[in-house]
Amino acid sequence: MSTEAAPQFRDYAKADTISLAVRDHYRKMRERQTVDYVQRMKKKYLTFDKPMHVWDAMERLNALVDVSDPDLDLPNVQHLIQAAEGAREAGEPDWMQLVALIHDMGKVMYLWGSDEDGTSQAEQWGLVGDIFVVGARLPDSCVYPQFNELNPDMQDPRYNTPTGMYQPHCGLDNLELAWGHDEYLYQVLKNHKGNTIPEQGMVSVRYHSFYPWHTGNSYTELLSEKDAQYKEWIKSFNRFDLYTKRPESFDLDSMKAYYQPIIEKYLGTEPLYW
Repeated sequence: MSTEAAPQFRDYAKADTISLAVRDHYRKMRERQTVDYVQRMKKKYLTFDKPMHVWDAMERLNALVDVSDPDLDLPNVQHLIQAAEGAREAGEPDWMQLVALIHDMGKVMYLWGSDEDGTSQAEQWGLVGDIFVVGARLPDSCVYPQFNELNPDMQDPRYNTPTGMYQPHCGLDNLELAWGHDEYLYQVLKNHKGNTIPEQGMVSVRYHSFYPWHTGNSYTELLSEKDAQYKEWIKSFNRFDLYTKRPESFDLDSMKAYYQPIIEKYLGTEPLYW
């Protein structure tokens, strides 16, 4: 798939009301996503007690527009179909098509989220957006780096150094990242006994929003040798996450006949537990 149109994406300098909302979203995210907050959200939301089938979750995303996305103002389910169709058109294996289809599905957290947590339709700063490491210095590669110093952890000597509360080169899998749909879906899938999605797909689910690392090349002090492979996988997946966005809507029902067998192949017929 060609990426020639890439410069038009992720333009956070656009002077319009959408980008003003995006800017406000990232200010709140930077202010409120702390070590304490992330730990509380994991305890609160990783309960795995709410059964919902994949396609039902997809349909619920027809009611959510991602406020952090400067490129697309369609319901989030349309982005998922666009990404999956992009992978399909590129001849990617069926598991990659599935990962493209479900990669943002953790945003269904809004169904039981709250304004206070930033996990609702109205307040999405704990649900969507580029993620970063909590418990270590925030890098300038973050979107709107001028908001970094608003984070209370940046005044805490335990957390405001390049390695912060971590051992050097401990690797991505040992870091605490800002709370959002990536980690939520990853943990739901990991908890699902019928899940046979390959490791590359699971890594793509977990880290696709971690732009300061995979695009900004930050956090070198924390990375392990294994993470170089992770980055290659994310770059491959990102072709479909980012470069398939367009103002085109698909009929969800007409897509189900093709994707439902793939869902069942890798996730079985039982519901996921959220």
